Amino acid sequence: MKKLLGILTLALMLPLQACAQEMYTEGEHYEVIAEEASKDREVLEFFSFWCPHCHAFEPLVEQMKQKLDEEVKFEKVQVNFMGFAEKDVQDEATRAMMVARALKREDQLNKAIFNYIHVQRSPVTSIKDLKNIFIVNGVDPDEFDKLVKSFGVNSMFSKNNKLIDQYRKELSGVPTFIVNGKYKAKFTREMTPDDMVDLIVWLSEQK
Repeated sequence: MKKLLGILTLALMLPLQACAQEMYTEGEHYEVIAEEASKDREVLEFFSFWCPHCHAFEPLVEQMKQKLDEEVKFEKVQVNFMGFAEKDVQDEATRAMMVARALKREDQLNKAIFNYIHVQRSPVTSIKDLKNIFIVNGVDPDEFDKLVKSFGVNSMFSKNNKLIDQYRKELSGVPTFIVNGKYKAKFTREMTPDDMVDLIVWLSEQK
């Protein structure tokens, strides 16, 4: 009986898998940017705190994280080439994000930076502005100062910018999602927000 149920379950799943493959097509919904996928499954979101589209996309990012398999790593990569602010200031924002990552409060503090820029309409001109955002959100100022200069944060900052260099030719705009090091997602106007989330999840399952 168990064997029969297993066969029936598989038979029901196959049409759904076929449907997904037909739904997302190379060239229209994604591009293949490498011959081989990365060893570990991952989703890289290239974004900017200054980008209004990235800010608006945050609820979908949360849905992606919830729907991705536990083994899939989701990582935000803050770019430093947007025209909204000086490169040095954008790098400072990346460094602040790495402090948040070290504190294991990245989601909350990223949201605070987004809100500061897009909701409060306040300018970020230096690391001091970012530090004040963190203090308002409960981060000890001395701990911030210690972490922002730490080896761990410097290493994460360097990794962030190496990823920008690695994928720079693929980054015509943000947000851009690179999945498993092989696929770049493309969102069409016909896609619903749920479609966009499901595309990222589906790409994360591809080799």
